[in-house]
Amino acid sequence: MQSASRQAHWENVYTKKGENEVSWFQESPAQSVELIAELGASPDAAIVDIGGGASRLVDSLVAKGFRAVTVLDLSESALKTAQARLGQDSALVRWLVADVTTWEPTQEYDVWHDRAAFHFLTEDKDRVAYVARLRRALKVGGHVIIATFALDGPEKCSGLPVVRYDAESLGQVLGTEFRLVHTLRHEHATPWGSQQFFQFSVFQRAL
Repeated sequence: MQSASRQAHWENVYTKKGENEVSWFQESPAQSVELIAELGASPDAAIVDIGGGASRLVDSLVAKGFRAVTVLDLSESALKTAQARLGQDSALVRWLVADVTTWEPTQEYDVWHDRAAFHFLTEDKDRVAYVARLRRALKVGGHVIIATFALDGPEKCSGLPVVRYDAESLGQVLGTEFRLVHTLRHEHATPWGSQQFFQFSVFQRAL
């Protein structure tokens, strides 16, 4: 899918649906918060949430005192939803409307977080572009947390095909400079009660 088409798709989703009307909605992003905490990230750690959209992870990070958080998403509507929810605290966050496969990072990050964005990249060229941005943006020694549908997770989401992963297959895409630190299987309950299996994988950039 071309970048413009991808952006139009997600803008349409967030324009027509509320934040709690999409399958990936979480009232509390506990798994992501716990994994970031386990990394020992300090309040001044630079964190980027890729495909963060209207996710409530940013709320949790700001509430815990993090002051160098960036949220990147294709949908301006999704980001505006999060900004409105945060109110005055939204000024503490950097908001970027961008496609991660074409984004040009202007700073380095200690933590790269992605829940349910990477698995939508079904073409090799887009995955290569994603990893290239990851390498530019993540500090050596920094950590990347990527959550995708597990091997027994859904084959589609929001009408789009996805690629399912386990930690090994994801590591093969990222390359040898990323060392696997931790994996976590998660059963996500959608707002309408169905179950989706996710795989969280944490890697550290070694080179």
